[in-house]
Amino acid sequence: MATRDKNGGAPSIDAVSNAIIEQLQQDGRRPYATIGKAVGLSEAAVRQRVQKLLDQGVMQIVAVTDPLTVGFQRQAMVGINVDGDIDPVAETLAALDEVDYVVITAGSFDLMVEIVCEDDDHLLDLVNKRIRALPGVRSTETFVYLKLRKQTYTWGTR
Repeated sequence: MATRDKNGGAPSIDAVSNAIIEQLQQDGRRPYATIGKAVGLSEAAVRQRVQKLLDQGVMQIVAVTDPLTVGFQRQAMVGINVDGDIDPVAETLAALDEVDYVVITAGSFDLMVEIVCEDDDHLLDLVNKRIRALPGVRSTETFVYLKLRKQTYTWGTR
C-alpha cells in the first residue's frame, strides 16, 4: 500500500505496490486480473491499490507519444537561469500548456524545461515572448530536438 510518512511527506510504497507499478510501466493497459496473478492479489485488490496510487499522485496512466509523429513539429529542452527564488518561475512554467517537464537542477542551469510546439514560429514565440519575459528569468539556452531515439518509462521501482 502507499501511505504518507509520519511527517506528511511523500507516500511510502510497499513491495506489492511497487510490483503493480512495474507491471503497469511495462503495459499501462495490462488487465488487473493479470497484474493480480503476477503480484499475488485479487483483481479487486489491484484495482483498489491502483486507484489509491493514482489518487495520491504516485503515478499516472497515460498514452505516451512521440510528439513529432502526432502533429507537433518542434520539441526542445530549454535551460533557464533565474535571479532570486526559483520556485515561482518553475510554477509559472509548469502551468504553460506547451511545457511537459520542469525540473529544478544543480549545475549550469537552475531549471530544465521540455517544451512541445507546433512549429518553429510557435517555439520562437514561446521562448522569446513568454519564457524570457517572465520575472526572474535571467537567461535561456534552447536545445532543439532533431529526432527522438528513446523514450521509456520502464525503469521499475526501488
